[in-house]
Amino acid sequence: MSMLDWPGLMRAGLCGLGLRPAEFWSLTPAELMTMLGRAAPAPALSRDRLEELARRYPDMEKRAE
Repeated sequence: MSMLDWPGLMRAGLCGLGLRPAEFWSLTPAELMTMLGRAAPAPALSRDRLEELARRYPDMEKRAE
């Protein structure tokens, strides 16, 4: 049993977004959800990821003017 509401998704894609059937069926469910504005939110920023970003993009010291 599918957890996706295919009839509802088809209505949204074909009628709401104006996709042609071939365009609709070529999309992944994730792509369709993104087009419908229902993309999954970005995961929370972990401490490890924050530290990685801080190393990659360190704060720059202000220059004396």
